[in-house]
Amino acid sequence: MKTQDQLTTAKTQDVVTVLNQLLADYQIYYQNLRGLHWNVTGNMFFSLHEKYENYYNEAAEVVDQLAERILTIGGKPAHTFADYLSVSGLKELDDDISDGKKGVEAVLENSKYLLGLIRRGSEVASAAGDEGTVALLSELTGSTEKRIWMLTAFLK
Repeated sequence: MKTQDQLTTAKTQDVVTVLNQLLADYQIYYQNLRGLHWNVTGNMFFSLHEKYENYYNEAAEVVDQLAERILTIGGKPAHTFADYLSVSGLKELDDDISDGKKGVEAVLENSKYLLGLIRRGSEVASAAGDEGTVALLSELTGSTEKRIWMLTAFLK
């Protein structure tokens, strides 16, 4: 296993870059979930209001893990919304989505996007020999795949 000192290479900067991208996207994902939580109405209100809260709490934990991993490998985590918006591939939900089905569809699309970025991050970290980041992203892959499966099942 490589030590932290051995990870300080040009490849580590690639890992920091992809982790900051993921951090930015998770911050947008988190805020999208907050908006859905606040604005959902209709016959699915109770179940979705609670589920969105669970999802944004999970997202907040992931944000912290990503920022701490960036610091662990010698990088600096992005921390302003200007930074997030400048690199995020996710878009803010600017419409007040109150319809339950449309909200779940938005979370599903956000989750699919995040999964692709998580997988890319795993590849970059693996190429850098960064086992710690690979492990973090592997766990995140599993939970994201499960969320995608559950959201897809909900929409059927």
